[in-house]
Amino acid sequence: MRDWLSHRVASSPDAPGLIRAEDGETWTYADLDRLVSETAGRLVAHGISEDDRIGVLTPPYVGTVGLVHATMRVGATFVPLGEGLTPRELGERVERADLDAVVCAESTESDALAAVEEVPVLSVDEPTDATVTAVHDVDPDPVDPAEWAFEDTLCILFTSGTTGAPKPVPLTAGNLYSSAVASAFRLGVDPEDRWLVSLALHHMGGLAPVYRAVLYGMTLVLREGFDPGGTADDIDRYDVTGVSLVPTMLERMLDRRGTLADTLRVVLLGGAPAPEELIERCRDYSIPVYPTYGMTEAASQVTTATPSATRDRPETVGRPIFGTDVVVVGEDGDPVEAGETGEIVVDGPTITPGYLGPDATGSAFGPHGLHTGDVGSLDEEGYLYVFNRLDDRIISGGENVEPGEVSDVLRGHPAVDDVAVVGLADDEWGERVAALVAVGDRPAANRGDADRGDASPEDDRDAPAADGAADATGAADATAEHAPTGPDDGDAGDEDDVGTETGDRDDAGADSPPGTDPGSPIAEEADPGSGHGDPGNEGRLDDALLEFARDRLAGFKIPKTVAYTDELPRTVSGTIDRDAVRERLRETGHDPRDEFGSAGFEPADPEPADLDPTDLDPAESVPGDNEPPPEGSADDRDGADDGDAADRDDDGADGDPTDAGAGADAEDPADDPEPSA
Repeated sequence: MRDWLSHRVASSPDAPGLIRAEDGETWTYADLDRLVSETAGRLVAHGISEDDRIGVLTPPYVGTVGLVHATMRVGATFVPLGEGLTPRELGERVERADLDAVVCAESTESDALAAVEEVPVLSVDEPTDATVTAVHDVDPDPVDPAEWAFEDTLCILFTSGTTGAPKPVPLTAGNLYSSAVASAFRLGVDPEDRWLVSLALHHMGGLAPVYRAVLYGMTLVLREGFDPGGTADDIDRYDVTGVSLVPTMLERMLDRRGTLADTLRVVLLGGAPAPEELIERCRDYSIPVYPTYGMTEAASQVTTATPSATRDRPETVGRPIFGTDVVVVGEDGDPVEAGETGEIVVDGPTITPGYLGPDATGSAFGPHGLHTGDVGSLDEEGYLYVFNRLDDRIISGGENVEPGEVSDVLRGHPAVDDVAVVGLADDEWGERVAALVAVGDRPAANRGDADRGDASPEDDRDAPAADGAADATGAADATAEHAPTGPDDGDAGDEDDVGTETGDRDDAGADSPPGTDPGSPIAEEADPGSGHGDPGNEGRLDDALLEFARDRLAGFKIPKTVAYTDELPRTVSGTIDRDAVRERLRETGHDPRDEFGSAGFEPADPEPADLDPTDLDPAESVPGDNEPPPEGSADDRDGADDGDAADRDDDGADGDPTDAGAGADAEDPADDPEPSA
């Protein structure tokens, strides 16, 4: 087949293909085709030919959409390069993708020059450096649209690099086409749809709808960067029916506007786990949210849950999309039973044929497909639950601890907005479970009220935000945050309805999620001096969290180091910055069980009282929370390794069948998937 835009313009030339959100300027498919024809002709005149790899380092504007389709018309491979990356990071991507040229803009010209050596640089603007050539300096050559086979490489994207160097992922025309078809079966599709893109176009979450729009014949509404209030307003202003977001984006939009316009029929939510509270909040305000798990290597969605599916399973990311196989395997590589925890493995027509360069071979692909490096489980009805990265698994005292399980439990406490759980090196345990707990910007005194076990009236996070009311009266937003993925639809649970787009697991999933300006609050660490230093209030939170966790987690899973923050640090793609989390915990963490607030301080054992045991009431002879329990007892909260793993997990209630209690190292995954948005 030819490039997809050339087919679309033949089918519906006068239909609106693209709207620029900032000013409402609209391009029909015929207008867009003329722009793409001219751009493709100029690229050819500059020597770009079929099978070349073209790196694109431009802002997320109309010209970038034109370059996506122009490279396909020429027969070249589109390789998006992310703004905000350092020259070193860009240089690694240029080298690993073996680019033939880089196209930049005025705002990215210096970064492009610093990243390349012998690769020619073209600019869509007037160059400021003599070594850069302007794309418009030549007249366009005539171009016959290239023919594409399903096995031809359409684009190359990079993983987030959360477990090593970012890997170049080639995606074929067949991968993207199959993903668009399967997504349509799950989400539904209508030519009158308008899909809002505010995610970065170098991530799958932003790029996928650019390709899908011309396949579906729907309108792409393009916003140059995310702003919570402005993005919410765009949905209302342009009658948007679909949007891809990461959970943090959606939370900020709801905090700013209270709810979203009722034109929406799909909010595809990926790039990171969606808190149960957010899913319930969307249901309360009739926002049709579809939690999804996806990755760059799968050209977007792997599984997606419908609103009706999340009613009884708020933590699921749904069943596999059509044509995709998902299995969960144990450490031996064999599938585990339903409900058991293991590594997620995916296969099907959307999966990349393999990484480029030195990553092309290895253990990433096995008999069941691509090993994602993500830990999860499938229930009896085939719904997937994603917990954490395989190499995020904590081995403490010979016991396997899944950070995702601990995070899910702690996130259920009413004082907790979000939480990141990591392992810290420990001389005694090997690793200790540590948690950075986001408690938002509520006053410390209100946070202390959480030990009552229920949310205070002042902490009604499901209510429309107060500043949303102010916005409704025309008050301007105080700041524009440039950061980066509903009701029961009457569907009794059949998820294969007929849909649109996903995101990037930067991946679960969601190499994310995507679209974050590195200077935004989502990409920066929260201010450590934000009112969390009051020992009295921290102590009250510690007590409340410990009591909450002890009722829900085995002793060895309870965090031994805790720190509090307003907001979790995140990467430019919207995923948790685990290195920053560890650093924060090392600097400010304390042992929640230690009233002296020091993670390393151990009070001296008290001198035993000279009492006659017969004088004690039998009930008083049982050690309390402030007394060390007998070694190996069921109340051994610290989870000390006494050689009997069964004392900690008699029935495998932690859902980890791979735990042999031997302290073996977790498998090192060969791939680096990203969350979808």
